[in-house]
Amino acid sequence: MKSVSEQVHTAGRVKDLGKTVQFSWPGVYFEGRFRGTGLGVVLDCAAADYDVQVDGATVATLVTPGDTTHWINGLRDGEHTVRVVKRNDTPGDTSTFGGFVAAPGGAVLSKPAPRDRQIEFIGDSITVGYGNVSGTRDCNPEQLKRNTNTDVSHGALTAQQLDADYQINGFSGLGMVRNVAGICPDVTYRTYYDRALLNVDGDVWQNPGTWRPQIVVVNLGSNDFSDLTPGEPWTPDSLAAAYRTAYGEFLRKLRTRYGVGTTLVAVGFDRNAEHVRQVVEARNDAGDSGVHYWFLDQSGLDFLGCDGHTSAHDDRVIADRLAPFLRSLPTGW
Repeated sequence: MKSVSEQVHTAGRVKDLGKTVQFSWPGVYFEGRFRGTGLGVVLDCAAADYDVQVDGATVATLVTPGDTTHWINGLRDGEHTVRVVKRNDTPGDTSTFGGFVAAPGGAVLSKPAPRDRQIEFIGDSITVGYGNVSGTRDCNPEQLKRNTNTDVSHGALTAQQLDADYQINGFSGLGMVRNVAGICPDVTYRTYYDRALLNVDGDVWQNPGTWRPQIVVVNLGSNDFSDLTPGEPWTPDSLAAAYRTAYGEFLRKLRTRYGVGTTLVAVGFDRNAEHVRQVVEARNDAGDSGVHYWFLDQSGLDFLGCDGHTSAHDDRVIADRLAPFLRSLPTGW
């Protein structure tokens, strides 16, 4: 049997164990090709939900499937494409994908070619697509899980418009220096950014050498500037200063990681906008002309996702604004 990496194309952060791959981030996807009337999808995950898409259409949504081979049968006999995508964020759990199994008489074919373009999205719940398909702001924890679909987040839709492979490295509730409502003060988004497996302390994703994004989009700060709670060590001024310093350091880290050929886009949104603009200006003044500012305009957004987050409608609106901006950058796209 072929290894998973020989069977499937993925741009996601996975830990390759040969016969299986492990992963944690939302929106990780696996693309393959097969011949025949059916296909088995091998998964071991009791935490996340998955969409299975054949020839571009969703044929199954697997809700916390557990340790299983899920069969898609009754297809027309012939060649097909298949895509399996993780819908939601489950940072406390590790998910396992074991590849595809052809139905009798069929075969798993060589994997699709990678796309020439790559975009990395870094952010919080807005990047994840938190509760974006709920249609209501009122969600209990179960409804939130079922109604988060990273595959229709603004990042995924933007990448789709640009025919780019992508990573959605989003972690709900976390910020650059402070988390929503001051929770978990010992960690921030930066604690987890380097990891493939989010719940494994000290884990570091091993880039196979194929991930070289031409564009990295950073949208962190909504949680940093959420209302301060009593007892927190911050003043508005000290928080803003620490945020700007950490943001500048994070952009330098990305520049070191990916080199001068990668364009960095820092998103201004709501209360963080002016601070982000200042950070970008400082990086430009320091000689890095490859850092750009983009303002996430809230006009026309309904915020009908869970807990007042952006909705699937909003994600489409944002993608329709972001994609042309990314096209306008000096990447040759």
